Amino acid sequence: MTKDHSLQHSDWSSDVLREALEAAGVALWSWQVDSDDFLMDRQGYTLWGVTKAEPLSFELLSEKIHPADRDRVRAAFAATRAVVGSYEIDFRIILGPDVRWISARGRGSDVGIKDRKMTGIFLDVTGRKNAEESHELLAGEMSHRVKNLLAIAAGLTKITSRSSASLEDMTEQLTNRLTALGRAHDLVRPLPQGHGNAALLGDIFTVLLAPYDDEGAFAGQIRVAVPRLGVGENAATGLALIVHELATNAMKYGSLSVPEGTLDVSGTISGDVVEVQWTERSGPEVQKPDGLGGYGSKLLHRTLAGHLGGTLEHDWSKDGLIVTLKINSPRLAS
Repeated sequence: MTKDHSLQHSDWSSDVLREALEAAGVALWSWQVDSDDFLMDRQGYTLWGVTKAEPLSFELLSEKIHPADRDRVRAAFAATRAVVGSYEIDFRIILGPDVRWISARGRGSDVGIKDRKMTGIFLDVTGRKNAEESHELLAGEMSHRVKNLLAIAAGLTKITSRSSASLEDMTEQLTNRLTALGRAHDLVRPLPQGHGNAALLGDIFTVLLAPYDDEGAFAGQIRVAVPRLGVGENAATGLALIVHELATNAMKYGSLSVPEGTLDVSGTISGDVVEVQWTERSGPEVQKPDGLGGYGSKLLHRTLAGHLGGTLEHDWSKDGLIVTLKINSPRLAS
């Protein structure tokens, strides 16, 4: 006779169940739909950052839900009473300075409800949601970068054709520019940990801008004069993304799109602030874009604020665009 090795109901003591639920980060809850009383286990109170000192109601708990999600969650919980079968609602809650993602799961329908109580579980899904958001940002960034690379390739071809004496000369110049572009993109990739300073501030600008300098048509369109500062491995990628984005826009719309255009990059240090000024001259007349700008503009501001603790300002001068980058020097060296 074969022995049954499966767990029986007698094996599920309350202590065993409690340990399993806490290990999985699962919080139990019940909601008395008529009185609005809300009860949770110990894990639930910890998850929501509340205490048992005062009675808890669904309405009071809802005050911790992110304002952008609150109405949706209230409507969804009310709607679950008419839902036959399982449901799942994901939303954010605010705990002090932190935002936490919660997933509420249970079974709906008032049919067969016992003691007018709905029951279910809460799960902390913050890690998964942050990972999903990171993946979405990465996908958007990669799509944006691919589109930029196509525009850059076309722009480099145009620049090279202006200063080439023959097809062979153009082929050699274009190959060199594309090779330089490849070296520049090495700076845009995250560096392995423990490699110290990635480069000097001036080197990053020089290497990244080298493919765009139309020396044949205008003996040096681009000039770089910034303080001699080391850029740390964490800051290098963010700074490279910013320079790459600005250079791409200059080639598509600004001073690097015409033979006579120039770009001057200069910098100063004042206390803990490194100020870099990106000045375009003798290019097409520029105008301030309508609205908040596209993905590239959002990428610039997010990268500068997030990676470098700085700010970015645009001056849409008729003589040419001027961009001022203010970077926290300790963050630049990190």
